[in-house]
This record gives sequence, structure tokens and C-alpha cells, in this order.
Amino acid sequence: MKTEPIADGQVRSPFVTLKTSFRHKPAFHILLIALFGLVVYSNTLSVPFAFDDGPSITDNPAIRDFGTFKNISKLQNTVLPQEIKTIFRSRYIGYLSFALNYKLHGLAVAGYHATNILIHITNALLVYLLILLTFKTPYFSPDGTKESEFGNSDLIAFFPALIFVCHPVQTEAVTYIVQRFASFATLFYLLSLILYVQSRLSGPGTARYGFYAFSFISAVFAMRTKEISFTLPVAIGLYEFMFFAGPVRNRILTLIPLSFTMSIIPLALSGTDGLGGGAGSLADSISRAGSKDITRWDYLFTQFNVIVTYIRLLLLPVVQNLDYDYPIYHSLFQPEVFLSLALLLSIVATGIYLLYRSRRMHGPSLIRLISFGIFWFFIALSVESSFIPIKDVIFEHRLYLPSVGFFISITALIMLIKNKLSPAMKNVERMVIPVLFLVVLVLSCTAYARNAVWQDEIRLWKDTASKSPYKARPHNNLGLAYYKNGSIDKALREYLLVVKIKPDYEGVHLNIGTVYYNQGRFEAALREYQTALRLKPGYAKAYNNIGNVYFKQEHFDEALREYRDAIRLNPDYAEAHNNIGNVLSRQGRLDEALREYRIALQYRPDFSVAHNNSGNIFFIQGRFDEALREYKMVLKLSPDYIGIFNSIGDVYYKQGRLGEALKEYQTALSLKPDFASARKKLEIVKKGMENKSTNK
Repeated sequence: MKTEPIADGQVRSPFVTLKTSFRHKPAFHILLIALFGLVVYSNTLSVPFAFDDGPSITDNPAIRDFGTFKNISKLQNTVLPQEIKTIFRSRYIGYLSFALNYKLHGLAVAGYHATNILIHITNALLVYLLILLTFKTPYFSPDGTKESEFGNSDLIAFFPALIFVCHPVQTEAVTYIVQRFASFATLFYLLSLILYVQSRLSGPGTARYGFYAFSFISAVFAMRTKEISFTLPVAIGLYEFMFFAGPVRNRILTLIPLSFTMSIIPLALSGTDGLGGGAGSLADSISRAGSKDITRWDYLFTQFNVIVTYIRLLLLPVVQNLDYDYPIYHSLFQPEVFLSLALLLSIVATGIYLLYRSRRMHGPSLIRLISFGIFWFFIALSVESSFIPIKDVIFEHRLYLPSVGFFISITALIMLIKNKLSPAMKNVERMVIPVLFLVVLVLSCTAYARNAVWQDEIRLWKDTASKSPYKARPHNNLGLAYYKNGSIDKALREYLLVVKIKPDYEGVHLNIGTVYYNQGRFEAALREYQTALRLKPGYAKAYNNIGNVYFKQEHFDEALREYRDAIRLNPDYAEAHNNIGNVLSRQGRLDEALREYRIALQYRPDFSVAHNNSGNIFFIQGRFDEALREYKMVLKLSPDYIGIFNSIGDVYYKQGRLGEALKEYQTALSLKPDFASARKKLEIVKKGMENKSTNK
């Protein structure tokens, strides 16, 4: 088939003559992108909550009450780590999405994962749409025709989107539920840019202003989802000046309203965004959300090397790790830092050179798209990989938004090389597309395998600990996973390894103490809790756990003192209030005990243990209707607690509702056949019913 030279020495591909082929149909591309996304993440629907999913989702009472979203000031009285309270404001939309999930299906993980997958596939489709629109901009279609004259423009749009949806580096942003912040922010980021582009491509009139208005709204949503969106107006400005034309003054005026959205994040962090419940100064908020363990300069020097690692992960996604043990660099002149900076500067310089060269060429060129992708990558990374220290210097989910630019650049580069070589090498045309599909298949299989690691908490942390053997946190989390699984000896082994790696890690001493406590080794547990308290003097959990030891030893006055110390440090500590109630109950001070249980429930309305304890007090006091209300709340919150059926049966029995009591005891026995108390009471009820029947 004959080819004709076109702009930039490209050749008109034989595929261009097959526009009616299904390979060039947008519907086919969309279907394939969605299909790959669904297949790659099909094994994630049962992946359990992990790592930071706890404080942000499973242990976060704020997402269980839409009232918090109506009045942010409620956060001040919500039991949450201060760090979560700080970012809740700036990530309002992200947390709202978790609240909607919770409203629909509670803590059933499948719904959260389905939402994450849907967001991810939508983002891939937005990447596809963005590139298609780019080929309709004045730069690529200067005469205003509907479709660019570039050969294979649809494939240049298709492959970055397909690689984006199946690349294994995205698994952390999709499979790790709480990192929806990154993927959801990316959705609004891309949508805002696309709507802006559509506005600029529209003729004068209502449509243009409508698209612009929705672009602005989407930008606001992006800013309220995650802080990475701060760069959105910069990205839109970059796009404007790379692909559109017109008087500079008019173009700047068009961008000004969007630039105002950059103030949303600092205002939200500082608590001056008009939503109430100020968080203090912006500097204090950034400090709480960041890290005090690393200086700004050390963080910046380390990020030069981190970004090179990110590039390596995009090119060769192997040895992925949830929790990297990454060295901190302290000087620009360390070889790793200097060489990384040199490489990064050369990439940026290449982007600048390609932009300069494209401006001097006659007609459009793919090198402009390559340049745009390079700039996008560094702009999108700048919030988390600059001079603002973050507690963890590297995480794979931080690549989610920047990877869009990387995949655009790589695909455009491959297509440019193909078009350059096609006149001399006839087979290149037929080889490139199959090779790209092969790459996609390999990436998909790798991503699927990586997702399999997430399916089990023990497997995930074993993988992480094996890749970061000298980092304390992965071993501690592996110990927690073993503990939850009932593998106590393995849990203790990991905890003791943590002590060797990081003796001043106060949390692991608390965990070791908990193992000893549950083994009945109370003195050993007490020593560990006291060690944790020595390492962290204001450690409310340590005081509470010491109180638990004294309670078990029936030293009630000492237990009460420790629990009250915990509350002095953390007044909204629901568990400590509940434990004070337990002490007072054992001392026969029932009204005081009940008051403590009710305080615990004020701070944690879903605290099933406190509901159960309240029910027990009501039962003892003969307040059976109130006891029944509390027990039914326990059943709703903790349906797997078999003992509650026995308690409800007791209430019905006391009320003379023998038939209902019988059903409750039978339910308890069906779930636990060796439940002696339920069986004994069942026999009593049966005899009572027989006697009642006989008397009739």
C-alpha cells in the first residue's frame, strides 16, 4: 500500500485508510479499556481493609454521620486522630464518597472496591478523551476541521489510556481503598481540563460558558478531594499555551477564574474556608499533615532519587512495595542525589527543547505532545515530591496522576519513531501495534498478580516485610495481621523483631503487652505497657491498657486511676470511659457506671460493647424495655456476637414473652451448639411453656 509524506516527516499509516475498521472505532476502544480494567481488578472485590483504611474508614465515626459534612465543626468533638481531622477538611469530597459507601453497604468491602474500580476505568476513558480532543485543538487542526489530519491519532489516544488502566503501578491507588483520594482527585482533575478544552473548542455562546462553568466546578471538587489538585490551574494553563492560540491577554483572562481555585486547599487546611471549626494556622496544619522527622532540604534531596525510582517503576514495574525502606539523603552532592538530579534536569531540558523545536516547525508535530507529557509528569508530582516534608517519602499511589503524562509521552514517542521508520522499514507499521498489545497483556498479568498479594493481609505484609526487612512498620503490621488471625506465636515473633530493629517504637511494646495480657501473663504485660509509657509519656492507650491489667487482677482502685489518667490525656477516649464503667459496675455503683457507658456512646455511637454494657445495667435494674433497645442495637452493630441472642432471650423471659425467648435461645444454640447457658435457659423456657399449657 502506498504511503504519502505528511507533517514532521510522518507517513500516512495504512490504518488511516481503514477508518471504518473496528480497530479505529471509539466504541471498540472504550469497550476494550473498560474490559481490561474489569479483568485486571476482578480479583480485588474481597480485598480486606488495610493499613490507613482503619483511621480513615473503618474507625472513622465522621463518615457514619452526614451531619459532619453539613457542619464541619462537629469534627472537634469527634474521636479522630488530629491528623485525620486536619485533612478531613481539604479532602471533604473524598471522605463524602466513603460516607456514601458506608450508607449503602456499611463496611462490606466489595462496594468500596467496586467504586474504586469504576473511578479508575472512568479515569482511563478521560485520558482517552483528552488526547482525542487534543488532536482537535488549533495546534493539531489549525484550519478548524473536526478531525486532525494526524495518522493514527485515535491509536495515540487509545494506548496511553489502555496502559493507564492496566499498569501495575496503579494497583496501590485502586486496590488500597483509602487511596481513592488519589484516583478520585485525578477524575475531577482530568474532567476539569477536558471541560476547559471543550469550552475552548466550542463556538461563542451558551455551550462555551456552560463547559467553562462545569470545568470550574470540577476544579473545586478536585481541590476538595486531595491536595495534589493544587497544580490543576497550572496544568490547564500549560495546555492552553501549548495547544491553543489567540491574544495572550484574552487567554490569561480566561485562566484567572480557575487560578482562584488554588486558594481552596490552603484555606481548607487553615480552617478559614467558611465551613466552621478552624484548624489553626496554615503552618500548623501543614506541620500536622507533614513530617517533623525530616527537614525540607533533606526531603527535597531525597525526592530527586525518589522520582527516578518512580520512573523506573513506570518503565519496569517489578519489586513493588507497599512500604519502602527508603534512605534519606542529606546533601545535594551525594552521588545518588546529584546523578538523579542530573537525569531529571536532562528530561525537563528535553521537554523544553521539544517545545522550542515544535514552535519552529511548519505544521503540527507529535513532539509537542511528548513535551506536554513530560511537563505534566513533573507538575503533577510537584505537590508530593518537592520541599514540603511528608511522613513517608515514597508511595506508589503518588504516581497515579503523574503517570498520565508519562504514558502520553511514551506512546507519542513510539508512534513518532514508527512514523519516521516506516518509509524505510515496511514491517515497522505492522509490528508496533501488536508489540504494544503484548506490552499491555504483560502489564495486565503483572497487575493482576500484584492485586492477588493484596487479597490477604498476612500475605500483603509478608511481601512488604520481605522487601523492607530492616524497617519496623512492616514487621509490626505483619504481627498485627498474625494476631488478628489467631497466630499469636507468629505475631509475637514479629513484634520482638521490631524491638530489635527499633527499640524506641512505643506502639510495638503496646502490642507485645496485649499478647501477654491475653495469655494471662499480666506482670509481663504490665512491663511492656510501662515501657511504652516511658517512651511516650502522654500515651493514653498505655494508661488504658495498664488499667486493664489491674482490672483483671481485681485491683479496682488502681485500674480506676489509670483509666482516669487516660481520659485526662484524651477526654473523648470512649474505651477508657467504658472501662471506668466496668470498674464502677463491679463496685456496685450502677448509676455511675451507666453514666460512663453513656459518655462512651456520646463519643462513639456505634460502640457495641458500651451498648451491651448499658443493656446489662438496665437489665439488672429491671428496666427491660431499655435493656432490649440496647441489646438490639448490639445485634445491629455486631451481628456475629452470639451472646447477644442469649441476652435478648433473657429480657423476653423476664417479660414473660416465652415464645420469643425460646426463639432467641434456639438461635444462639444454632450458632454455638455448646452454648451451655443458652441450652440451660432453653430447657427452663420449654418447661415454663409446658406448665403454662397444662394449666390452661
